[in-house]
Amino acid sequence: MSESHDNEHDADMVPSEPISNPGLPEHLPRPTDVYPEAERRAERQVAGMFGLAGVLFFAFCVFYFVVDKDDVFLGWSALNVALGSTLGFGLLLIGLGAAQWAKKLMSDHEMVEMRHPVASPPEDRAATLAALNAGISESGFARRPLIRNTLLGSMGLLGLPAIVLLRDLGPLPHGQFETVWKKGMRVVTDVSGAPIKPGDIEVGQLINAEPAILFELDADGERVLHGTEALQAKAKAAVIVVRMRPEDITPSKRSANWGIDGILCYSKICTHVGCPISLWEQQTHHLLCPCHQSTFDLADNGKVIFGPAHRPLPQLPLALDSEGYLIAVSDFPDTVAPSFPEIARGPK
Repeated sequence: MSESHDNEHDADMVPSEPISNPGLPEHLPRPTDVYPEAERRAERQVAGMFGLAGVLFFAFCVFYFVVDKDDVFLGWSALNVALGSTLGFGLLLIGLGAAQWAKKLMSDHEMVEMRHPVASPPEDRAATLAALNAGISESGFARRPLIRNTLLGSMGLLGLPAIVLLRDLGPLPHGQFETVWKKGMRVVTDVSGAPIKPGDIEVGQLINAEPAILFELDADGERVLHGTEALQAKAKAAVIVVRMRPEDITPSKRSANWGIDGILCYSKICTHVGCPISLWEQQTHHLLCPCHQSTFDLADNGKVIFGPAHRPLPQLPLALDSEGYLIAVSDFPDTVAPSFPEIARGPK
């Protein structure tokens, strides 16, 4: 028998149509296919889930503005619990409603699709569109306005949390240029909060530091910072303290008295996009930002010597208090912030 004849024989053995009964159990109608009341009850259940999801999405927005970010609920952040619960359960109800809709109300019958070449011919594309339109029709999306309207309403309200969360991207830079540093405020380490004396720092050393923000009223009765507000203020006012040999430093005229025996203090916030920086090269006195490699010369007034930053690193004037600890002379004379166009000039 020739090879061509064998191929023809094998082709004859391949059925051109699927077998009539592949072993599937007998298809039974669902209660919603038989009883109108069951169908209406299922429709109300799905609509109820979609409607409740919309209420939860709206509650998310309410809780965002009503619940204080420092409130605690069972040891957890009350705001996180409220936002997570409303958004999470709302999305869960959308999913459960869609599953219930498909299981009980959409068309319920077996379908067979013959294999076809990878490149679909035009008639297959037309058939696909026809099947898609048939599926839309069989889903009852147009015939069931209650489900359609509640789904569209809940999905529309789902956009509200996304809009509200845009507020957490942070305040605009306008009017946000000042930090909590003020005259006489001690410079403390950011780990232990211990105040720093010149003798605690060796030549070539870098210390990550922050302002000693008071958690109770000071002698002047100024406003107390606490909780999240204090953490945010410390993050914006974070600094690095470095010590170099005085002969290696070339200060400008205005910064000639801003250091203490070779000890200088600079903002930890990169002037490019605001990344925290502390990669210190002792020999070159360069500070490198890990985000985009902006490099600042701390021995030369924080000058930018490489990278996309446009402004020098802001320097904090230092002095010593009566006990010999490092303190700030004032707030930063220059703006501590990323280089937005409106502050690219530098000074406040």
